Amino acid sequence: MATSESAIPVLTEKEARRNQNNAVLAGFLGWTLDAFDFFILTFVLATIATDFNKTIPEMALTLTASLVMRPAGALIFGLMADRFGRKGPLMITIIFYSVMEILSGLAPTYQIFLLLRLLYGIGMGGEWGVGASLVMESVSVKRRGFLSGILQEGYALGFLLAAGAYYFVFPHFGWRAMFFIAGLPALVTLFIRSKVKETAAWKANKAKDWKEYGSAVKKHWKLFLYLVLLMAMMNLISHGTQDLYPTFLQKQKNFSPHETAVITMISMVGAIIGGLFFGYLSDLYGRKKMMATAVILALVLIPLWLLAGESVLIALGAFGMQFMVQGAWGIIPAHINELSPGPLRGFFPGFAYQLGVLIASAIPFVEAVVAEKLGYATAMEIMAGTVLVIGAIVILAGPEAKGIHFHKPAGDNTTI
Repeated sequence: MATSESAIPVLTEKEARRNQNNAVLAGFLGWTLDAFDFFILTFVLATIATDFNKTIPEMALTLTASLVMRPAGALIFGLMADRFGRKGPLMITIIFYSVMEILSGLAPTYQIFLLLRLLYGIGMGGEWGVGASLVMESVSVKRRGFLSGILQEGYALGFLLAAGAYYFVFPHFGWRAMFFIAGLPALVTLFIRSKVKETAAWKANKAKDWKEYGSAVKKHWKLFLYLVLLMAMMNLISHGTQDLYPTFLQKQKNFSPHETAVITMISMVGAIIGGLFFGYLSDLYGRKKMMATAVILALVLIPLWLLAGESVLIALGAFGMQFMVQGAWGIIPAHINELSPGPLRGFFPGFAYQLGVLIASAIPFVEAVVAEKLGYATAMEIMAGTVLVIGAIVILAGPEAKGIHFHKPAGDNTTI
């Protein structure tokens, strides 16, 4: 799987533009279908709980299981990406999580289902970091924030597609069929293999051996810890406002599967637009300023998001909340790749991201437990309000390296 330096040709301007577009499409599709696979479970949590004779908190634990294993995938595939290039590890992650998803649809018991969700988390954890480094190293510096928004909102589109599958597939074929459909992402690897080239930035920054690589990790440990803290808060914000929202609509608002799917799809349209909007603004006004603005505005929208009475107002609140939450998230691929040292760009962003996921992984379970005592609206209001306030502080307290060129080590251009 190793890619030799001589195998990476110098591209003409036209070839570079085409490769940039292909890299963005590949990363976008990989992350879209990864998110699609993950969020399918959030829609059928209650149904699977009934089939396996388990409580909703016990089923929410299977969501946590996937989140817990994501750092393992980021570590394994991030190291591979820095050593052997971005393309090969990206293809392996997509195939792996696709197979685990299909097997989840065949699981005969809760215990086997839980095991498969643990394994699925490894593939999911590897995909984002490798895909983000591939895309961010391939695109124009001037458009990095906007294209970061496109890449990250593959996550929102994946959620939207999961809602569509819940709307169209679940009522007719049940929850297992939804997991079978989720095996299709493996086909993306054919596109990556034939259309996407290895990045010149990887070639320019690659450590000559593992000793040099380890020295680079030690040199930037403070920066890494900050990235972990940042990603912990961002994941608490994201999962705290998304994972149990369909269950909130079903259990507390008594919405039908179709109504739940429609409102969730509306919220994800907001997420996609928000990611592009704030990603574009971050190219003009800076990464931190735009992320903090989006998070603070999300805090203001909590009453409309949870407490509105009518379905139209609930849908408007869901749209606005995810416009802001994923607006901040749309900047993340550019922001943390710019902060990451060149030789570590396959490993640093993805592993920091997934350690943040690990820290945040209990939030669906905690929300579900609190919701059984206080109600879903109150539980989600408390959780979301807390993490949005702390998240804004963490964002503003950190460094920024907007517009840095990836042929020099980003970590040497930041202060922390």
